[in-house]
Amino acid sequence: MTDTTTAPAKKRARFNALNVSEIRKLTDEAIEVAFAIPEELLDDYNYVPGQYVALRADIDGEEVRRSYSICAEPVPGEIRVAIKKDFGGFFSTWAHEELTVGDTINVMNPQGSFTSRMQTTALNDPEAIAEEHSEGGGHFVAIAAGSGITPIMSIVSTLLNSSPTTTFDLVYANRSAMDVMFAEELGDLKDKYPARLSIHHVLSREQRISPLMSGRIDEEKLGELLTNIVPVDNAVEWFLCGPFELVQMTRDQLKDRGVADDAVRFELFTTGDPKEERGHRGRPVEVDPKGENRTIDFALDGLSSTVETPVSSNESVLNAALRVRPDTPFACAGGVCGTCRAKVVGGTFEMDENYALEADEVEAGYVLTCQTRPTSETLTVDYDA
Repeated sequence: MTDTTTAPAKKRARFNALNVSEIRKLTDEAIEVAFAIPEELLDDYNYVPGQYVALRADIDGEEVRRSYSICAEPVPGEIRVAIKKDFGGFFSTWAHEELTVGDTINVMNPQGSFTSRMQTTALNDPEAIAEEHSEGGGHFVAIAAGSGITPIMSIVSTLLNSSPTTTFDLVYANRSAMDVMFAEELGDLKDKYPARLSIHHVLSREQRISPLMSGRIDEEKLGELLTNIVPVDNAVEWFLCGPFELVQMTRDQLKDRGVADDAVRFELFTTGDPKEERGHRGRPVEVDPKGENRTIDFALDGLSSTVETPVSSNESVLNAALRVRPDTPFACAGGVCGTCRAKVVGGTFEMDENYALEADEVEAGYVLTCQTRPTSETLTVDYDA
């Protein structure tokens, strides 16, 4: 395994208790929640458009974590996320029915790499972003479905504000007009940038004037959109956010059309069966003194820990680490968010899924510990790397 230093720097994931300052209804099934950031934590909650935060709450005596993308252009002193109520969703149902202004929730500092490569890390300083990009610009495209619009809202508004020559095409798929999140904000953006922003609403359960904008986006419809609506050859960067099938289908078609992999940014909200339960804490695993065990050594916050894991349990590095260090960082535990990222510094392993790490991070030895299992007698990982 090659050891390089090309992987991007990353803030250590930490939770802080933040107050809910506003709750705003977006649709019948979605709300926007704002958190007030105290002055002493402003630096910790600087963020780049496209990043997310993890929320942690105790619900019915159980600790539950969920990740939500930041949905607003960077503004010092607040973080805004959108929470869509999922059928059977434990956390989202609680947020919609129980969460009120004035409540306190543990909020992780911003994480994630679903950010523009054209975007410098000016963080919570929109004026600096605009100054840095005054001679930049280019054409950008986003394809989102449902709540996948959440990080796109932050990205599109910031990039359009960054340069007078920036243009943007947004393809946004929903079931019906009533399901369109941020409908008013998208209308305001279109009014503000009438010549530079094009928004294409595709509704799967409503008939629109154009047949191309009606029905589910399948391979044929996506091909027509990329041929007749979205200028593929002119785009300098793509942002894809939604269900796995749509994101992967779009990546495949863009690749077939010659779009470079590093020009396509993507993020998934779920993978596989959305009803599948993800562990909120390490599942119970007992080491069998008569069985075959492996050793996981890991560094976290400057401290070294060791845990034994039985081969028969097929236990992930994250699960094992949580058994001895409950503060081990994670959010989705599904290979999507990247919060549990660590660097392998010794031993061999297998990683099942990876929807969060870039190719250069994998090449540098980084893994998603929720998806990684040791294959050598000893595996050593560093969460601080």
